[in-house]
Amino acid sequence: MEKKDNTSIVKKQPVRQERWYFGGLAGVLAACCTHPLDTLKVQLQTQQRADYGLVSMAVKVIRDDGFLALYNGLSASCLRQATYTTTRFAIYGAIKSMKSDSNLSFIEKIALAAGSGAIGAFVGAPADLVNVRMQNDCKLPKEKRRNYKHAIDGVLRISREEGPKRLFNGASMAVIRGAFVTVGQIAFYEQAKQVLLASGYFKDDIITHFSSSFLAGAGATLLTMPLDVMKTRLMNAPPGTYNSIFDCFKDIVKVGPSGLFKGFIPAFIRLGPHTILMFVFLEQLKKHFGYIKSEKQ
Repeated sequence: MEKKDNTSIVKKQPVRQERWYFGGLAGVLAACCTHPLDTLKVQLQTQQRADYGLVSMAVKVIRDDGFLALYNGLSASCLRQATYTTTRFAIYGAIKSMKSDSNLSFIEKIALAAGSGAIGAFVGAPADLVNVRMQNDCKLPKEKRRNYKHAIDGVLRISREEGPKRLFNGASMAVIRGAFVTVGQIAFYEQAKQVLLASGYFKDDIITHFSSSFLAGAGATLLTMPLDVMKTRLMNAPPGTYNSIFDCFKDIVKVGPSGLFKGFIPAFIRLGPHTILMFVFLEQLKKHFGYIKSEKQ
């Protein structure tokens, strides 16, 4: 009599893919959580002298303008994520899916992330400009404040009062920064996750997602800090202040190279949690609402 093989066959669960808009949605959710830190980062970067630190700046903003001032520009931040982050994730995902196995080398990930981030940053430049201005408005004298009602109002007023071209003021720096931060976030995240899963000690769960996104956030901060300072300064400067990116660079380093890393701690504190939350939200969206590759999108 033959011995019956009782070995159970485990059916491999199909891997769900993210839909094109999941990246932008995850970015919006993360931005809602980390916006106060982003506001403080902008305020620290636009001060000419290092008069305030993170905590003292927070106290000053709350004392002068109230707690809700920390959420100045939230609508613009959400609009930026809806344009910039949606575009970069959608392009990255679309090109990656063209490969039959969707596996890319690390160099391919970097190249694709850089290109996707640059395009996304250009698309999101108007919202980024409004975001920086709204966050910095409370630092200006009351008679000089722009007082945009919301992001769309800011875009329309800039276009009407300063001309449509002004919406892309600082876009060149934003494009470069967008390429670097996307390399730090998407390429580093995917590579870190791949290495952790291949080690055999990690599963495709929230611990792996957290660990990978923490590493990605640290990498993105290191790559983008100097560019972020210059981008913020260019976007917030009155017309004619700087003739080029190099003029802005010279002005910042007058106080020394440390000027390029002004607000480094709040930038890391903000970009780290934002990156972690964005990818955790993205993985959860993919897990619960993603599609199986054989399905029609």
